[in-house]
Amino acid sequence: MADLRIITTGGTFDKLYDAIKGDLTFRESQLPRILINSRLGIECRLEGPLAKDSLYMSDEDRKNILRYVEASVEKRIVVIHGTDTMCETAKVVAAGDIKDKTVVFTGAMIPYSLENSDAEFNLGFAVSSALLLKSGVYIAMNGRIFDYDNVRKNREKGIFEEIM
Repeated sequence: MADLRIITTGGTFDKLYDAIKGDLTFRESQLPRILINSRLGIECRLEGPLAKDSLYMSDEDRKNILRYVEASVEKRIVVIHGTDTMCETAKVVAAGDIKDKTVVFTGAMIPYSLENSDAEFNLGFAVSSALLLKSGVYIAMNGRIFDYDNVRKNREKGIFEEIM
């Protein structure tokens, strides 16, 4: 058993620029390279059930993510997810049978493959949060931790914020 499991589902975090199509697409996950470069001092298991923009996620996709979380032997889990529907998936996971697990969702507003990305920071912050927080479901974005049921993405400001 590893210290941490990272489940990647796609989202902006993992998109690459396709010069032929002139579009952002998915090829392979950027996470293995990020983890090598980060010199993470703990054992981490990486799992990639999806490579999908969260705007196109179905209810079945969300249930599959829940199944991966429930099946994880690791109690500390980070889920890389698209920011547009991260809150919806976090609610599905929180309603599942996650018992004493700490699940932290994170993503990126700018892909790792592009300049000025927030992906590395958000991943490091989410990993630290998953290791330190008590069991539950959280969202780690913009240097803040949010309870899964008290957060929203503010599209005008490009940040996550508490629901007032």
